[in-house]
Amino acid sequence: MTGRASARDVHAWDRTIRLWDAYFAIAWAATLVLVLTAGQPGWPVRALAAGLLLPLVPWYVALGRPLLQEDMPDGRRVVRYLTGTIALFLSSAVLTGEARLATFALIPQCFMTLRLRGALVAVTVINLVPVLAGALLWRPAGAELFAEALSALVSLTFSVAVGGWIIRIIRQSRERAELIAELDASRHEVARLSAAHGALAERERMAREIHDTLAQGFTSLLMLVQAVEAELEHDLPLARRHLALMDETARQNLAEARALVAGGTPADLDGASLPDALGRLAARHGAVLEVTGPVRALPAGPEVVALRSCQEALANARKHAGSPAALGIRLRYAAGTLTVSVRDDGRGFDPAAVHGGYGLAGLRARAAEVGGTASVRSAPGAGTTVTVCLPVPAAPIDTGPGTGPGTGPANGPAPDPGTGADTGSPRPPPHRTRGRTRCRSCPRRRPVRREE
Repeated sequence: MTGRASARDVHAWDRTIRLWDAYFAIAWAATLVLVLTAGQPGWPVRALAAGLLLPLVPWYVALGRPLLQEDMPDGRRVVRYLTGTIALFLSSAVLTGEARLATFALIPQCFMTLRLRGALVAVTVINLVPVLAGALLWRPAGAELFAEALSALVSLTFSVAVGGWIIRIIRQSRERAELIAELDASRHEVARLSAAHGALAERERMAREIHDTLAQGFTSLLMLVQAVEAELEHDLPLARRHLALMDETARQNLAEARALVAGGTPADLDGASLPDALGRLAARHGAVLEVTGPVRALPAGPEVVALRSCQEALANARKHAGSPAALGIRLRYAAGTLTVSVRDDGRGFDPAAVHGGYGLAGLRARAAEVGGTASVRSAPGAGTTVTVCLPVPAAPIDTGPGTGPGTGPANGPAPDPGTGADTGSPRPPPHRTRGRTRCRSCPRRRPVRREE
């Protein structure tokens, strides 16, 4: 158990044992007073009976009290304590009937320290032996003997009833304590597993982020280094362009690394919309970007997943589709979904034959994190299409003044993404351009850099 629970349980038990101490002291003192003030038998007999009661106090403090505080007391110590206690009690109770009041102090101890069968035997001895031995010693009249026997039977019945209740309470308390211990252990195990799962999930997330950003950037740098080495001797202008692209890629990697450390949005999405980020990504890979549907501000989660999915799909296409393959990105905004597709007309592959690897598995896991799906459609010689479908809010996200109902693309002309001003003209249909980005909400043609 925890330290707090243990402290609370010890405090509660301390209060309980103090109540038993008080109860024993009151019952013992009352018995002693009755014995000393009884009218008969004579004073020497009553003094002897009182003297036999005196050792019960140190006997209880030395042996009985520690046994009552133990959850499962040792059987031999219990027998030794109860044997001495009952012997002193019976000796006093046989001499004078007033000593039988101590029965109320001894019977609960029998049920608290013995099993039910042993407790019933001890209780029977405590209730009946004083009556039988007293009848043999003092030869009382028939009416008096009948009254004493009836009183003993009533006391025995009451003792069995109360003792059974005590044993049930003790059993329930032990079961409850075991249940609390199991629940506490389960809670600690759940907390440990939760922490381990959280660490594993964070490790997987960082692995996906590094794989989709830094690792892809380093791969690009290596390919550009190889290209520059081959071009230095016969095509210096092209080598310079590739060096400039290496500089841009290294800066992009540095920005992504800083974003990972800071836990912020990806560098491409920092201060830009998703179509803008995909436009820059398409330009770096020489792909065609097509945007359809009413472009609107979305939560960061789906936009990050869409961007990372495009990065992973384009990197895979560049590695596996073949150099002459044409690349295309399609971004579609719908009422409750955001769909991004990356296609190439390269050599293709059989998706069922793919085993191992991290790219496609990470792509599906990333989409599943926000409740989306990822699918791959390909065949040998027929190209590849990677499609990621993500759930998004149907209403636009309020990002500041001028947004919200009545101002979005569904209610009038779209604002110019560069100036925020209304163009005053209907939205044109989507265009497909290579190395450029144009969509319904972007009527101007904005050139972007493309990878040579």
